Amino acid sequence: MAVKRTYSKWFLTPVKRASKRYGMITPGDRIAVGASGGKDSSALLYILWLLKNYSFLHFDFRAVFLDMGWQVDTEPLAAFCREHDIPFHVEPAPIRAIVFEHRREEHPCALCSHLRRGALNEAARRLGCNKVALGHHLDDLLETFLMNWFYNGRFATFLPVTDLSKSGLKVIRPLIYLSEATVSSLARVENLPVLSNPCPAAGKTKRHEVKAVVNLLATRYPYLREHFLTALEAVGWLE
Repeated sequence: MAVKRTYSKWFLTPVKRASKRYGMITPGDRIAVGASGGKDSSALLYILWLLKNYSFLHFDFRAVFLDMGWQVDTEPLAAFCREHDIPFHVEPAPIRAIVFEHRREEHPCALCSHLRRGALNEAARRLGCNKVALGHHLDDLLETFLMNWFYNGRFATFLPVTDLSKSGLKVIRPLIYLSEATVSSLARVENLPVLSNPCPAAGKTKRHEVKAVVNLLATRYPYLREHFLTALEAVGWLE
């Protein structure tokens, strides 16, 4: 297989640039990719597969799917991993029961996110990985900033690389230079596996509301996302 020429400019070069600037992928890394079956994580799997096989980067990675108790059909994702020779691991994690049955959270996202991070990190350590890769992209970076501003009264967002010193892991986000539109287009063009999201809170969250605000602003200011990233990097906020 040859990598399509357009792919370098479209998404591979920005991912390489982000990785180089923030030291995301280094020789000998063993990376656990949080593979939820959403378009973002499937795009991340595909991009890492391209980088592993068609770039100077030397690393290993595997897909980790958290079975949270929703009875999701993972076969499309598993088949994609088999086709691309990507190790696929299913990690049992009773998160649905904890959040929606035992705790019965009115706003479940924060607790669910916390439990998912813990389960994924624990699986990564057990599988001998030193890094965890998440599919957060540029829109997520901006939306997280706005959510913290609107709802918590503080300027904050996630970092490209987070050092979890107590666990010996680093969390990396190789897609932060890519817009959600780019990730969605890639998933569509390459027919990447996208599993349905069974969570009853899907599409009803504060993030969903903020996403609508970002999309509205972007109709007036088309380079809103890119300029936000430039501003953060200019003051060293993401270092």
